[in-house]
Amino acid sequence: MALKAYSLARDGALHLTPHFRVREFACRDGSDPIFVEEELAALLEAIRLHFGCPVAITSGFRTAAHNASIPGASPHSQHLYGRAADFRVEGVSVAEAAAYAETLLPGKGGIGRYPPRKGRACGWVHLDTRGTKTRWTG
Repeated sequence: MALKAYSLARDGALHLTPHFRVREFACRDGSDPIFVEEELAALLEAIRLHFGCPVAITSGFRTAAHNASIPGASPHSQHLYGRAADFRVEGVSVAEAAAYAETLLPGKGGIGRYPPRKGRACGWVHLDTRGTKTRWTG
């Protein structure tokens, strides 16, 4: 699959999959363009179909400036390349969502678990399509 560039203004409402639109992957700073790896959208669609619940993308593509403003963000984050998304599945724990993501990427990709904790009201899962296997808890 390939990395694709989209315009938020022109393509924001375009469906990448049956349940995800381009605008859901947009950088939170509102910038244009938006980069999205096709495989990433397909993985999120598979997660949506598996659980049968809405999947909220809390962070998709990031510009370098926006990424630098996020405390603890890697300067080489996969979000910068359109290959990562942070997400939550409605009614599904971080552990359960990450465990299913693991079945989709058993030998590659990044999966980060960010469970709820003091100072963090809700958790999320980081998913990316890098070629190497990387797992962590944040």
